This record gives sequence, C-alpha cells and structure tokens, in this order.
Amino acid sequence: MLKLHNTLTRTTEDFESLVPGKVNFYACGPTVYDYIHLGNARTFTAFDMVVRYLRFSGYDVNYVRNITDIDDKIIKRANENNEDFSAVTQRFVQAFREDMQALGLLAPTHEPRATEYVPRIIEFIEKLIAADKAYIAGNGDVYYAVRNFAEYGCLSNRNIDELESGARVEVNDVKRDPLDFVLWKMAKPNEPAWDSPWGAGRPGWHIECSAMAIDLLGETFDIHAGGRDLIFPHHENEIAQSQGVTHKLFARYWLHAGYLQLESEKMSKSLGNFFTLRDLLTEHPAEVIRFFLLSSHYRSPLSYLPDSLSQAKSALSRLYTVLRDLPVTVHMLDKIKEKLVQPHTTATYPFYQKFMDAMDDDFNTPVAFSVLFELAHTAQRLRAIDEMAAYHHVALLKYLGNVLGLLQEDPVQFMQTGVTDGDGEKINALIAAREAARANKNWVEADRIRDELQSLSVVLEDGAGGTQWRRG
Repeated sequence: MLKLHNTLTRTTEDFESLVPGKVNFYACGPTVYDYIHLGNARTFTAFDMVVRYLRFSGYDVNYVRNITDIDDKIIKRANENNEDFSAVTQRFVQAFREDMQALGLLAPTHEPRATEYVPRIIEFIEKLIAADKAYIAGNGDVYYAVRNFAEYGCLSNRNIDELESGARVEVNDVKRDPLDFVLWKMAKPNEPAWDSPWGAGRPGWHIECSAMAIDLLGETFDIHAGGRDLIFPHHENEIAQSQGVTHKLFARYWLHAGYLQLESEKMSKSLGNFFTLRDLLTEHPAEVIRFFLLSSHYRSPLSYLPDSLSQAKSALSRLYTVLRDLPVTVHMLDKIKEKLVQPHTTATYPFYQKFMDAMDDDFNTPVAFSVLFELAHTAQRLRAIDEMAAYHHVALLKYLGNVLGLLQEDPVQFMQTGVTDGDGEKINALIAAREAARANKNWVEADRIRDELQSLSVVLEDGAGGTQWRRG
C-alpha cells in the first residue's frame, strides 16, 4: 500500500484518497518573472514523478499546478524593462512550459493563473472579513488576522508566540500583529490594479492558491505539494485562509521537496547562486538532468557539484547500453509486459515487486533506481545464457523506467548526444579506418586512431558484433 510522509502530521501514513480511484492534487507553480533554475526544476520534477506513479498505480489524478502572474517581482521586472507586466508574464509562462516539456514533465490537468482568479479571490476575502478572520487596515490593505485562527502553526509545528516574520511577511505599522499577512494590496502608482470593495488593488501572494485549489479541487482535497521553503509562511497561510472560510480540513496530505544545494547553500535567485534549467538543457541531455533530479529522495536535500551531471550521464548510459545491445520494440513491450509483472513470472516479478515496494514507500526513487540497475546487470549476464530471458529483463527495465519518465530516447541517439551529422561521419570514417588497421594487424595505426577518437570525446566499445561508440 502506498505510504506518504505527511508534513502536517510529521508521520508516514497509508494513503487513502477521498474518492476511491481518484486523486485531487495541487502543487504550487512558478512565479513567472524569470527563467526557472535547477532548484525549481527539482521540485516540479519530483511532483511530476508523483503524478506519474499515482497514474501508473491506477489512480485518476486531477493535477493542478498554478502560475503566479502578479507579484512584486513581476512588477519590478516589468518596470525595469519598461514594458507591461502581462508581456513579462506571457514571455516567461511560455518559457516555463517549454522548459517543462523539454525536461519530460507532463502537462497539469489545470494550470490556473492568479490574474484569472481575481473575482474569486475578492469573494474569498469578503468571506474572511465576514468571519472576523480578516480586517481592513488604515492604509486600505486587507490583512488576515493570524491570532483569530487557533490552529495557526499546525503545518510548520511552530508556536504562534514564537513565530517571527519570514519570507514575504512584511512588518509595518498598519498591521494589528506582525504576523498578519496581506490578502489585498491597495494600488500604487504605475502598478496593475483591479477594482474591489476596498478600492483598486491586487491580490497578495498567499490568497491565490486557496482560491484556485478550492475552486478546482474542492474544500477538502487529497494532496498539496511544494518546495520545503513554502511550508512557512506560504502553506501555513493557505491553511489559515482556507479553513478560516470552510471550517474544514484543507488538504489531507502535504508533501514537500527538499532543497537543491550548491556548496551547502540552497539554490535560489535571491542568493544569486543558480543555474537556469534552460542553459543546462543546451549543455546536457534532458534525461540526464531528470535522472540527477530524481536520484535523491524527493524530501532529502540534493547537492549539485561540478561533476553531478556528468556522473548522472555515466550512470544513465549504463542503462541505455543494455537497451542498445538488447533492443526492445514497442510492439514487443506491449505484447509481453503483462507477463513481466505477474507473480507466477519467477524471473522478472521479484524486480517488479521491489520497484513497487520502493515507490510505495513515499516514492523512494533511489531504491527504485537500484532495481533498474539490477535489471540491467541481470540482462547483460543472461545475454549469453538465455537470450529470451535477457530480453524479458530489458523489457521490464524499459517499462519501469518509463514510469519515472526515463529511458524514453532511442539508445543509439542518446549515447551519441551532441554529435553533429558532420562529426558523426568523421567518427564513423575513423572507426572504419581503425577496423581496417586492426584487420591488417597494424596495431600502431589502430591505437593512433583510438587516441584521435578519444580526443573527440568518443569512447569505443569493441564486441563480438563489432565496434560501438558513444560520447564520453
């Protein structure tokens, strides 16, 4: 049975969806004022993995990932560029979607934008004021009265009297309490604004997610997810807002992805220590980046080092080598995959069960990866003994890799990623010349050609079926 570590209860629990066979899932999306960095991609990839596995397990998943398209940072960027804020957001929404598609992420079922939800946000704030959970400050802004919500601090496990203002919590003289957070900001000169009962203004950051999640998933839904940095104050504030109106449990399970760290510091735009995913995608195959991002348990910190992606490529190439040497067609996979995962299939079923056990244990991808490597090693070992058994193991390898969004590429193309047509012709000509030299027992020339190929970052693999090559 699937078990999830629930941030709300700080325990690992059996997962039971509200409606059998269906999962309503909300994940906090990007604030679109710049290209996303690798740390952002780690979070989005983690929850793409979760959605994929839930669907693989038979659930009908309604996956909502929002877009914050009105925010202080967006307005600042628009003013710096002397352009309308909507031009900034549209450009980076498109870039975000391109980057997610390139990384192999599934499109969400719904991708609501904050600006589309302003009328519902206003209605939500009106209900909070009527329930004495919010108030209009002297400057016209509307604030949530944190001390009027007895459960505040339940997610972050903090005592309200010990809490200090955190990210995006502004302390000023108009608030009744330093922890109160803004729901509606009155318009300032040269800022976008919408009409409201309190005057022209725009939503605060936290309120959008409550309005979107409840509208698309219901007052209580199954899973809410985001980066660990969102636990406080963002997700804490979402609970306060939502339950302050509905008086019902907001989300039943809360999942939080760990930080991506660069030299022991969280990767973030505010610290300036980040690599954009877009830049990395020009230098590394998308599956290599995806493999790296899933190589650590989603809740654990993941350290990015100078050789992290080269190590990921080397590891992933080991799997692709087996797929290249024992090619499994789509037709073959469709024909036999049901047999591979049945208990009576003594050869492959234990691998399938170990994979499922790992993923059912709060999506333990490191252990799931180890199963993939066991399958690859076993297939290579069986190749000379029982070719059909070897193919069955490779078929299961590809089948389970697909569950994680991996092993989607043509093996030969993956192994030769980054080689232009002209380079490919040169490499093949050199390999042919080396083969001729070896046939003539001209070992000096053969070694010289191998050295030349190595200088081109080409690794040769001599075997009974001839010489294969890959990028080093």
